[in-house]
Amino acid sequence: MKTFNMLSLGIEKDDQVTDYPVHDGLIINQENKDRSWILEMLVDIQHLDIFEKLKNSEETIDVQVVISYPGNEPAPFEVVVRKVKIIGDHASVLMKGTLKRARRKYAETLLSELLEDGLEGQELLERFETDMRTRPGLRKDEAKS
Repeated sequence: MKTFNMLSLGIEKDDQVTDYPVHDGLIINQENKDRSWILEMLVDIQHLDIFEKLKNSEETIDVQVVISYPGNEPAPFEVVVRKVKIIGDHASVLMKGTLKRARRKYAETLLSELLEDGLEGQELLERFETDMRTRPGLRKDEAKS
């Protein structure tokens, strides 16, 4: 098994990513035949209801996780929320799932699309920085649907 520090978590839904601040997080590659991972994090207690609903629904969700260094590209996972527990003034969330195989090069694809849209200079830089934070859906991905 290998463990990593989880720095941030974003939940994908309807081509939008909602980020949840992670106060402390751990991600474990179980290195088994199922390629399963365990993700555990502490989030603000105000998000407890969201994670409780996800746990009760037992639905598989797509998440983006930044591991180890803030500058790393988010890693895409498909996970199910297994446990939610109050610890002090935080909620502990335990998820299990798999790393998506096709890890797209989001930055390169986004930049290509912004250039196709005719953006340049400061406008290109500002839009690129904004979209890298908010992670809107890409046309390339929509065409595959």
